[in-house]
Amino acid sequence: MAWRCSGATNNELVENLVRKGLIKNERVKRAMMAVDRGHYAPSRPYSDSPQAIGYGATISAPHMHGHACEYLINYLKPGSRVLDIGSGSGYLTHVIANLVVDPPSSEGSKGQVIGVDHIPELVDLAHNNMRKSEEGRSLLDSERVKFITTDGRRGWSEGAPYDAIHVGAAAQELHPLLVEQLRAPGRMFIPVNVEDEQGTLASAAFGGGQYIWVVDKKEDGSIHKEKVFQVSYVPLTDAPKH
Repeated sequence: MAWRCSGATNNELVENLVRKGLIKNERVKRAMMAVDRGHYAPSRPYSDSPQAIGYGATISAPHMHGHACEYLINYLKPGSRVLDIGSGSGYLTHVIANLVVDPPSSEGSKGQVIGVDHIPELVDLAHNNMRKSEEGRSLLDSERVKFITTDGRRGWSEGAPYDAIHVGAAAQELHPLLVEQLRAPGRMFIPVNVEDEQGTLASAAFGGGQYIWVVDKKEDGSIHKEKVFQVSYVPLTDAPKH
């Protein structure tokens, strides 16, 4: 179903995702409508498919960005602080910023999204992509959006705690440092290689798949994990060796 949602324009793409039931939340719809994917995907930007952006990285299919926002939406409120790990092209960072940053004229909102990537060239790419729009330039200049080069597996403790953490690459494990950086209450959306009931990697038994995990840190600090659907993401790894 997801692959039938491509459009000729950004609005048509998002409308098709809504029509197929892949985006249900009105706030998510508006946030994605407001960010032209053509500024972020180098080819076929309005195709509902992942696109290579260089350095072994991709911009995920639009329906996956919609899923991520919908699973996190209750934690993406004006004033929320969000960490976007594996920010790549910067597209989803911009969409999330639309959900947590009040209009610039609104005082008191401290909403901020921090995008991190371990590849400096992709951090530069995200900056350049966001500067293609007036809104993107405003978000960067006001530091409501910041891009940082760092190992995403370690998060970014300087900005913690975060109301929400999105991870855009597959982890070998549920990194404890990321859970620590969640606010209580807070939620993380993260693809993880399949584990069996004993916690050991069992990807072969499941056809080499990965699953999205939704990790909730409750108000009392307790952790609840739920495996929600199977995916295929590039790995969360070290930067390529030159």
